[in-house]
Amino acid sequence: MCSNFTALTIVFYLKHRFNYYLFMRNTMILGAAAVLCIALPAHAEQPEDMTDLPVRTVILSGDNHQLHTSVMNALLDTRDLHFQDPGVPRYLLIDKEGTTALGIGGYVEGIATADFRGSIDGYDFVTYNIPIPSGPTQRSRLGADVSHTTIFLKLVRNTRFGVLNAYVQTNFSGDNGGYGLKLKQAYVSLGNLTLGLTNTTFCDPSAGVPTIDYQGPSGQVGGKNILLRYRLDFARNWTVAVSAELPKATISPLKDEQQQLDQSLPDIPAYIQYSWGNGSHIRASGLFRDLSYRDLVDGRNRHKVGYGLQLSGIVDIQKIVDIYYQGAYGRGIAHYINDLDGTGYDLVGSASRPGTMIAPRTVSVVGGARFNLTDNLFISGAYSFNRLYDQSQMGPDAYLRGNYVVANAFYTPISDLQLGLEYLHGTRKNVNCADDTANRIELMLKYSF
Repeated sequence: MCSNFTALTIVFYLKHRFNYYLFMRNTMILGAAAVLCIALPAHAEQPEDMTDLPVRTVILSGDNHQLHTSVMNALLDTRDLHFQDPGVPRYLLIDKEGTTALGIGGYVEGIATADFRGSIDGYDFVTYNIPIPSGPTQRSRLGADVSHTTIFLKLVRNTRFGVLNAYVQTNFSGDNGGYGLKLKQAYVSLGNLTLGLTNTTFCDPSAGVPTIDYQGPSGQVGGKNILLRYRLDFARNWTVAVSAELPKATISPLKDEQQQLDQSLPDIPAYIQYSWGNGSHIRASGLFRDLSYRDLVDGRNRHKVGYGLQLSGIVDIQKIVDIYYQGAYGRGIAHYINDLDGTGYDLVGSASRPGTMIAPRTVSVVGGARFNLTDNLFISGAYSFNRLYDQSQMGPDAYLRGNYVVANAFYTPISDLQLGLEYLHGTRKNVNCADDTANRIELMLKYSF
């Protein structure tokens, strides 16, 4: 009797363990299949387990471990950012499949300024605006500004046509010197194509020297245009780009003999760049412009060819010193030069042929260096000049040359908080050799988010 009971007990126990084994095996198979179905969506490649997001990044929704590689790379791409541009977004919204991410970021920036031994009317240190001669009311000036506080949105999505990137950036500089919201950039890129408002292809933003001054060096090439750009990375470390950009031009008529016209053909800039090491590159850029105006003497519309050439780049030396450089030459390129944008020097009236205009020559140079003393502290300095030719017929008070000197220090005591101290010196010289100077001390506090 006892032996039969014992045998039945053993059989029951073995049957129970076998059923438990089948249950666990089937459960594990179903679970693995479910995980594979989630990790391998039909319309996307298998995402990797990403661990390279900056520590400061806050995931508002979604899982960064499911974020697609191409989306991650686009979010972290800072190759074409200027020192003053906001960097990687702080807050991320990620979809369930990891193929789309919306980043939100920006910074709050406050700047206090003190001008002495010559002042400039405005918060941007534009050497073109230095008064000659300066009067007793233009010797010193105190100011403060928060208008360059910035907010941006960056949406990145992986599609079968390539990575889609939609970007919007605003600050509060307004259109009339107030604190109104102002659109700075708004563009969409898909694969190699970019369409919208962004930095012109003729400039090299990442080669811009570090400054608190939002204007930057007098001879720096810059500007934002509405454009259609094609960019291609090829071979090893090589990049080319070409774009058609909505033209902006201002002219200086002579004796009411010429008249401003709306431009009818796009500006065509292009560049080729070679990159190496940790952020070093050299870029050669070119620009073609068709500048139109009205000849009031002959009563006809005329065209003048403008062009520009630029060599720019960065040399990183052991992550301790960064060398910045830029040299540009051209005709009719005032719109693309910091000192001359909007001043009327894209075309100037000709004194030898009434009714006609010429595209004045411009030479500009920027050179600077950044010294990384510690992980939280660096100092930098730069010199720049811009020289305008062929404008003597505009009178003795016409702009001839602008010089710009900057020295600064930036300290980051805690993550995302940056303090800055800067000295600026500028000189304007006119055709008649009259000149004057301005000096400025700036203090900056900026918190990025």
